[in-house]
Amino acid sequence: MPIKRRQKVDVLKNLSSTLFCTIWRVQPPQDDDTADLLAPVPAVRSGGLVGYARVSTKGQLLDRQIHALTEAGCIRIFSDKKSGKNAEREELWKALDYLREGDTLVVPSLDRLGRSIQDLIAIVSGLRKRGVGFTSLHEALDTTTPGGRLVFHVFAALAEFIRELIVQGTNEGLDAARARGARLGRPPAMTEEQVRHARDLLARPENTVTSIAKLLGVSRNTIYNYVPELKGGRVALAEAASTPELPQPTRSED
Repeated sequence: MPIKRRQKVDVLKNLSSTLFCTIWRVQPPQDDDTADLLAPVPAVRSGGLVGYARVSTKGQLLDRQIHALTEAGCIRIFSDKKSGKNAEREELWKALDYLREGDTLVVPSLDRLGRSIQDLIAIVSGLRKRGVGFTSLHEALDTTTPGGRLVFHVFAALAEFIRELIVQGTNEGLDAARARGARLGRPPAMTEEQVRHARDLLARPENTVTSIAKLLGVSRNTIYNYVPELKGGRVALAEAASTPELPQPTRSED
């Protein structure tokens, strides 16, 4: 082989190995939480469809939702008659506990499951970690398909964006209030006048702490918090009230 041709072959070999090493190095590291965001969960639908229905009041009927879930092929259906704002939805927690890996939770619509978009995302994310799918009939949303999972990732990003906007707005409002000299935080449970009134009433043995608290519209604990010497008993309170304040020493001027 001529020298020039051999040199060209060597250059091509070195170039190909360099390109291979470069491509291999720039590949991003695969993380367990982010590598398969659009992978099917469950990978195989080995379980059954479990339905969940909810109405806000006891006067409303579940018939339409239960019929839709039955037509979808649900083998078992859980139902609540409570508002979505109520966190104590016993049948929902029973449904989540009933689900096993490979099952799919089916709801008539998204608003039947979550109280908010954050609540919805938290529930569906928890199902995904357990290998359970999620389907919403009205929105034709199915997290066992790439399109359905993509929609939920968009929902999650939007929820995080809204949360950051709320936090930013709250911090800006607090900074503006501090600049105006406004008092932040909870207002005091008792005013200085109420504390003086409580001390005067406590000086009389016939007045109990409970009766004084009811008179001032506060709790017993609040009385003890604002009159700390009362924790030592009525005697300690009387001694604190009768002890005169010592005069402050004055500095002699040279």
